Amino acid sequence: MVEIVLWALGIGIGAIAIVELLLRVRYGLGNPPLYVADTRTGYRLAPNQSLRRRGHRIEINQYSMRGPAVDPQRPTDALRVLMVGDSIVNGGWWTDQSQLLSVKVQKELANLHPSGVQTVEVLNASANSWGPRNELGYLLRFGTFEAQLVLVVLNTDDLFAIAPNSYELGRNPAYPTRRPPLALWEVAQRRLGNSPSPALQALHDQGGDRVGVNLEALRQLNQVVLAAGGRLAIAMTPLRRELDPDGPRDYELVARHRLTAFAQSENIPYLDGLPLFQQTAHERLYFDHIHLSPEGNDWVSQALAKLLIEIWNRPSESSPPSTSEPLSDLW
Repeated sequence: MVEIVLWALGIGIGAIAIVELLLRVRYGLGNPPLYVADTRTGYRLAPNQSLRRRGHRIEINQYSMRGPAVDPQRPTDALRVLMVGDSIVNGGWWTDQSQLLSVKVQKELANLHPSGVQTVEVLNASANSWGPRNELGYLLRFGTFEAQLVLVVLNTDDLFAIAPNSYELGRNPAYPTRRPPLALWEVAQRRLGNSPSPALQALHDQGGDRVGVNLEALRQLNQVVLAAGGRLAIAMTPLRRELDPDGPRDYELVARHRLTAFAQSENIPYLDGLPLFQQTAHERLYFDHIHLSPEGNDWVSQALAKLLIEIWNRPSESSPPSTSEPLSDLW
């Protein structure tokens, strides 16, 4: 009887070991991207990480950017672009390093041969669910890395983003601060899910003009960029449901109009993707309801590169590109 129990126990342990190994090797579970709290950004990816998730390579450098190590001083012969954003820029676990929006923009820019430079660098400062206040915090923390151009990529939800915080770090399985003991442990945590902390829920429940607060963050971000000798541009991708026949909801239309007016008043080049996405077969451009597919990254990167090269070729004192007809062919 004891031998049978030991035999069964051995089979069970062996089966668990095989499943654990499969989850680690094939899916990269048990080794998730880690986060750290930050008083300015709320949270950011922990620096100096290299891992694979579901076959996709993820590299995080010393400044919590998704990309290779970077020198804070720009090479003298380089055009450096600092791209700032949320999960659309970051790409998450579903995007291999080679398929990132920033990587594709860098390739497209290089193909356009910007005048006066030998190399092009596009840095990727981003994290899931960041909004304008998180992004401002990143620039206040690390600066602009001497980038001549800074591009903030928004989606419609970012206009309603809450204040930077770290309430979900270590609590929500999507924002771990340490590696789980087992890949199976990570699977169990993700299946169980979690409820938002009361503090986070309180932020979501706060009243007031959240759009106005986020526009103010963009205004301050622009001041940081200008003070560092750079130029800011803004681009916004729509939520997938905004492309349905009903279009954006009324409050989203109001927020969009406010962003357009803000960009014009602040003399910031702004590219709204909503009317431009509507002109193509947009279904193939999305990975889910908000994030872009690899094909979507290809399509959008061409537009962003053309926007950036147009800004680069304009004297800094010139007015920014129009947000309507002159840019409509960039998407």
